[in-house]
Amino acid sequence: MVTKLQRELQKKQRFASDASHELRTAVAGLRAELEEASLHPDQTDLGDLLGSALRDVDRLDAIITDLRVLAEMESGLPCRPQRIDLADLVREETSRRTDGIAVGLRLERGVTVEAVPIRISRLLTNLLDNAQRHARHLVEIVVTSDGDSAELTVSDDGDGIAEEERDLVFQRFTRLKAARLLDGAGTGLGLAIARDIAHAHVGSLHVRDAEAGGACFVLRLPLAGPIAPASRCASTVLDP
Repeated sequence: MVTKLQRELQKKQRFASDASHELRTAVAGLRAELEEASLHPDQTDLGDLLGSALRDVDRLDAIITDLRVLAEMESGLPCRPQRIDLADLVREETSRRTDGIAVGLRLERGVTVEAVPIRISRLLTNLLDNAQRHARHLVEIVVTSDGDSAELTVSDDGDGIAEEERDLVFQRFTRLKAARLLDGAGTGLGLAIARDIAHAHVGSLHVRDAEAGGACFVLRLPLAGPIAPASRCASTVLDP
C-alpha cells in the first residue's frame, strides 16, 4: 500500500512539474516577443506582433482548459451518466464543426451506451482535432456494435503512427515530432484526456492502422442494453 501511494505521489509530482514547465514555456515565449517589441518599437510590425501574441495566448488558454478537465476528472466531481445513442452524438458534434476536411460518417443506429455526454463529446472532439491535424484528404467516423461493446472509430489518411509510438501518444504532454511540425500550439494533453475519459467509462481507447493508411483511433464502451433494430449506413455521408 505504501509503495502504491508513493508511486501515485510521484506520478502527481511529475504531472505538476510537466504542467508548470509547459505553462512557463508559453509565458516565456510571449514575454520574449513583447520585450523585443518594447526594445525596438520602430522595427516591430504591430500586426505580426499581435498575431504571434494571440497565438501564444491561445496556447495558454488551451493548456489551462485541458488542465481543468483533468483536474475535474481526477477529483471525481459527480457527473450523471445518461443513455445516449453514439450515432446521434456524433452527428450533433460534427454538425457544430467547421473543419477544413469534410468528415465522412458511417453510423449504425441503436448503438447505445451509459455515459456522460459532455465527456464523450470532449473525447470525440479531441480525436477529431487530432485527425484533422494529420489528414491529407480524408477523416472518417464509424459507429458500430461488436458483441456486448459499442465501437467508435476516428480515422484519417495521414502518415499514421509507428507501432512503437502508439502508447506514447496517450502520455500526458507527449507530442511526436510530426504533431509538433503540424501544430505548434497543441498541448500534448488531448489524447491523454481522451483515454482517461474512455477508462472512466469502463472502456478502452487504442490506435491501429487505418484502411486509408493513416491512424485509426478505436473507442470501445460497454453497450447500455439490447440494441434496437439498427440500420447500417452503407455509404459515406459527408459533413456539409
